[in-house]
Order: sequence, then structure tokens, then C-alpha cells
Amino acid sequence: MISHFLNLEWKQFFRSANFGKSIALKIIMTFFALYFVLSFLAIGAGSFFIIKDKMPNVDPLVFVNQLLIFAFLVDLIVRYLMQKLPVMNIKPLLLLPIKKNTLTHYLLRKSIFSIFNVLSLFFFVPFAVVLISQGYQVLGVLGWLFFMVLCILSCNFLNFLINKSNVALGILLTVIGFLFVAYKYGFLELEAFFGGIFQGVYETPLLSFLMLPVVLILYYLNFKNLRAKVYLDDAITGKTEEAKSLNLSWVENFGEVAPFIKNDIRQIWRNKRTKTVFFMSFLFLFYGIIFFGNPVYEEKMPAFLVFAALFITGGFTINYGQFIPAWDSEYYAMLMSQNIKYRKYLESKLYLMVVMTFCLYLLSIPYIFYGLDKFLLITVGAIFNIGFNSLFLLYAGSFNRKRVELNKSGFGNTQGTSATQFLIIIPVMGLPMLLFWLFNKFIGFHAGLTAIAVAGILCIVFKNFFMGVIEKKYKKDKYAAINAFNQTS
Repeated sequence: MISHFLNLEWKQFFRSANFGKSIALKIIMTFFALYFVLSFLAIGAGSFFIIKDKMPNVDPLVFVNQLLIFAFLVDLIVRYLMQKLPVMNIKPLLLLPIKKNTLTHYLLRKSIFSIFNVLSLFFFVPFAVVLISQGYQVLGVLGWLFFMVLCILSCNFLNFLINKSNVALGILLTVIGFLFVAYKYGFLELEAFFGGIFQGVYETPLLSFLMLPVVLILYYLNFKNLRAKVYLDDAITGKTEEAKSLNLSWVENFGEVAPFIKNDIRQIWRNKRTKTVFFMSFLFLFYGIIFFGNPVYEEKMPAFLVFAALFITGGFTINYGQFIPAWDSEYYAMLMSQNIKYRKYLESKLYLMVVMTFCLYLLSIPYIFYGLDKFLLITVGAIFNIGFNSLFLLYAGSFNRKRVELNKSGFGNTQGTSATQFLIIIPVMGLPMLLFWLFNKFIGFHAGLTAIAVAGILCIVFKNFFMGVIEKKYKKDKYAAINAFNQTS
């Protein structure tokens, strides 16, 4: 049965209508995968000798064990943002005499061979081989390696659980928050505590089997969650709520874009997904507390202060803007069939991001207590968000081909997310950080601020030109977007 499923997916992959169109992207992604495989292989094989050379008095295994807890936390964050549960078109199969348990087990077992799991093994296996070659106990190393494999699988199944359950995500965030506070204020030394656990597994290999029940429990919880949804009529009916009208007469002051802005405001307020983005943007106001006042960033990595400043005022712009026009995907075809000016439709999105950025900037005024230089950082960050980021995200939206269902759970929902969203972050965050780093390093702090501000102001001055380019791009790709948004999973 498993071989039959694999055969069906192989045919689906090559017979897909989008296969020829995305072949170049698949080749590029393959090269990226090979690059990361070789990188992890080199790090796994060479880290022992690098640590031994740089820190001759430190045991490389002990040093790696102390860092593993941070590596697994980062791995879990990356998985949450990028990894998807392997899916297949099971609706036709539900009409056949195939056990639903078999389908569910297949989906979960298929996830074991995810690239995220494989990449980790390309570090741990070579590192374990080097340890054995350097005289470490063979059983101890094998027990440690087995424990690492179980930890990887735990992260794999835990990621799927927190993506599907807000309760599981809330519990995990609470635990991580507790560990962060305990580590920050010296109540718990994470390196020593978890490093001791990993080192103990090496010294007593049988302890590695204690992780096995954790993997089985996470597997069972995922199986139970997925099994309950393997029905043709799943989620057909939903909870109905009484619609509430909003008084949006003040929006009429925006002229021809007013109808679109009204539609966006109602959409944000009436749907879980958009409402979450709206409220989360206010939480990003506190992002600067992590960076401002920290001597590590103040003295050694000042460019990361720009990163924080951008998020403080750009939480809404970045999180909402990267899914334009996918927010309207459920009725995009109908919207495009109306006698409307495409320019006004796009400008309504732009105005919404600009107004929200300005409101968040006003709310960030208390940061002046960290010093005038920090508030100036936030100010130039707001200018850059209003000028460059809002226009760039609007342009990048023309490449969006992922449908977003607004009635899905808003918290922890990554539907509609693809590699595009992560590539967008490079210019949105990387460009201002690079500008600040260059001018701050060779001229001075205020020169770095000026460079960011000038980039944002230039985009504001030439807004009409850039909007013309963006409008042409959207019109060119209009029918491709309509076709993509009409595809339902």
C-alpha cells in the first residue's frame, strides 16, 4: 500500500500542470538543498577539530552538548515558519476501500524523511563518526546519536502539533517564555542544565531510550488530530455569528479609495486571520525592549538595533503587506470583474499600511526614555517602512499565488506562506541594516540614520512612478493570480 501511495505521488508530481512552469524554481531549490547538505556535512565533520584547535582545554562533545538546546529551539522556530505537513489528495482515496488509519499513518511517516530532519543528520552522523575515530566510547556515541535522532523526530512531530493546535502552541510558548526569563535573570543556566542531560546520555547510553516515549506520545497526538479530520464532509459546517456593522463614514475623506479601505477594515475586523495580524502588530511595539539597552547590540552589533526599530513601527506593514493581494483571494475573481480602477485598489492597500505605521510610530514615543538616539532609530525606521517597505511589499504581492482562507484560525496559521514570504524579508530588513552598517562603520552613527531616512524619503517622493510600475505588474499578472486563487486544496 505504501508503494502504491508513493507511485501516485510520483505521477502527481510529474503530471502537475505547474510542473513545467516551476521547473526552474525546483532546480534552484535543489541547488540550495545540496549547498545546505554539504555545509552541514562539513560542519559536522570539522567542528570537532575546530573546537579542539580554538579551545584546546575544552572537550568538544561537552561544548556541543551545551549548545544543543539553543540549536533545537532555533530548529523548532524554523520548522514552525517553513515546514509543512506532507499532504496528498486523499479525497478520491476516501471513496476507496482503504483504511483511514493507513492514510493517516502514511502522512505522518512520510514526514520523517523531511529535508529538515535529513539536514540535521548530516551534522550529527559525521560528528559521531569523528568522535568514535578520536577514541570516544562507541556505545556512548551511538547512544548519544540515537538520542539526537529521537530529539529531531520530537521536533518534527511537535511542530505539526503546534501548527494545528493553539493550546499546544500556547503551552510551548509559556515554557519557552519561562526558560527565557529564568535564563535572562540567572535562575537557570540552560547550557549547564541541558548540556548535563546530553552528556549524561553519552555516559549512560541506556538513558537515550527515555526519549522514545516522548516521540511515541507526540506521534499519537498527531495521529489522533489528523485521523479526526480524514472525512469528506470535514469542516463543511461552521459556526455562524451575527454580523456587526461598523460606522466607517470617516473613511469617505480618502476619496476614490474609500470603498476599498472600508472593505479592508471590515475584512480585518471580521476575520480571525486578519484580526490576529492587526493585534499582533501592537505586540511588536515591545520588540525594542529585547534589543535596546543590551550592551551586546549596543557595542558589537548596532545594525540589529535597526532590525528592532523596523519591527516596532512595521509590524502591521510587514505581516499584512506580504500577503497582498492574497487577503482578497476568496473573491479576487469577482473583484477583478468589476469596473474599478486597479490603481485605486492598490493605493487603498498602501494607505492602510502607511496609516498603521504612523499610528504605531505615535505609540512608540515612550521609547524616548531609552535615549534620543534610539528614538531617532525608530523614526528613520518608520520613514523607511512608509517609503520603501510599503511600496516593495505591494510590488512583491504581485508574485503571490497562494490562497488564504480568512475563516481559518488566526493564531499560528501559516496557510498561504511560501518561500516568497521569506525571500521578501531580505530587502525589507536587510537593506536598511546594510545601509546603516556601511555608513555607521565608515562615517558615523548619524550618517547611518540619514542613509536609511534618505532611502525612505526618495521612495515617498517618487511614489507615483513606483505605483505606475506596480500597477503594470499587477495588470500583467491579473489572470494568472485569478487562476491561482481559484485553486483550492
